[in-house]
Amino acid sequence: MPTIDVKAACPVFDSFRVRQVSGMFDLPPSKSVVERFAVETPDGFPHADDWRIGLIVGPSGSGKSTIARAIFGDRVYQPRRWPADRAVIDGFGELPTKQITKMLTAVGFSSPPSWLKPYRVLSGGEQFRCDLARALLGTGDLGRGVGDWTAENDEHDSDSDTAGQASSGTRASYFQSSLPRPESPALRPQSPAPRLPPPAPAVVFDEFTSVVDRNVARIVSAAIAKGIRAGWIGRRLVAVACHYDVTDWLAPDWVIDMATGEYSRRRLRRPPIELRLFRCRRSAWRLFARHHYLSGELPRFARCFLATCDGRPAAFCAMLNLIGRKNRWRVSRIVTLPDYQGVGIGTAVVEAVAELHRREGNRVNVTTSHPAMIAHCSRSPRWRAVNVRKSGAPRPAWPAKNYRGSPGRAVVSFEFLGEN
Repeated sequence: MPTIDVKAACPVFDSFRVRQVSGMFDLPPSKSVVERFAVETPDGFPHADDWRIGLIVGPSGSGKSTIARAIFGDRVYQPRRWPADRAVIDGFGELPTKQITKMLTAVGFSSPPSWLKPYRVLSGGEQFRCDLARALLGTGDLGRGVGDWTAENDEHDSDSDTAGQASSGTRASYFQSSLPRPESPALRPQSPAPRLPPPAPAVVFDEFTSVVDRNVARIVSAAIAKGIRAGWIGRRLVAVACHYDVTDWLAPDWVIDMATGEYSRRRLRRPPIELRLFRCRRSAWRLFARHHYLSGELPRFARCFLATCDGRPAAFCAMLNLIGRKNRWRVSRIVTLPDYQGVGIGTAVVEAVAELHRREGNRVNVTTSHPAMIAHCSRSPRWRAVNVRKSGAPRPAWPAKNYRGSPGRAVVSFEFLGEN
């Protein structure tokens, strides 16, 4: 296999302290410091089009960034300063708003209230996701998306799924999403092989997850991997990281380990995300309220549920009776905390709560305009579309305190069918 051999040198400036330290540690006098990094790679690397995610990993000082620049050149993302007096959503140049919000959601930053904040006030995890979205939006080509992204969903005070994104592989209780298998090639009519599109451009992101909590690091890694492999992100990603814990969650197609100088092909299935679901008091809503895009208060008689991940609060779901309909319930609130967005936790929690109500003999509905939720419910056998309102749901005739309807917002209503 060919070897990528890089020699990096930097000058040593003469000074009293430089000579003093050299004498103290018996360092030979030199006009420069030279480091050499080498790694073996297969023929044609990295130009082959059979990979989507790569990882260059190793301890600090092992030459990760040097090797990344030697292989990928100007495709290494260079961070730019964010405007201090403008919202994050205004920090992406002239790209269309829908394109920006689509990418923010794809990287797991799907809280519309936070899109309106300046970058400087965001948490470290949120800032990292914004930087990652900027890198992946380099030329504005997002590839195949899942629809036009808005963040509204409501009917009769139903405010469903502001932060959860549809996904497979995230489990709450005993639920696990599955996608239909494609038609067997043997059953398709024979036709000339289509011309394959060129491979997606690669983006190299240095210091991947270095500045965030390790729990956030694994969730972000899983969200990015899901978005790229599902085609929501029209890019290939090379993550350059000093933490090995992201490997299983990114599930890269290839890994360069700078600690050993070895290249390996791998594609492991990411670990499952285990959630625990509890009935909780309405007071738990305080932790989630500011991350919800509607300002209406939590209805007084809501049934509340809290989902935890590794013992930490992750998502909140509230259910309400459909007024005037016996044994009918609707999703009133579903919010996933920012550190857990992007991997399908919101959808998994909704389905777990809906199944609990269905087993009690109830019917459950969710009304949403969030494209990720619509896409998930549309393709899932657990849901059936029952209504589409292009101009939103009208206000009810009865008085309702803290009511938030959906006038002017296109919404789709689904009924939960459960397992077939």
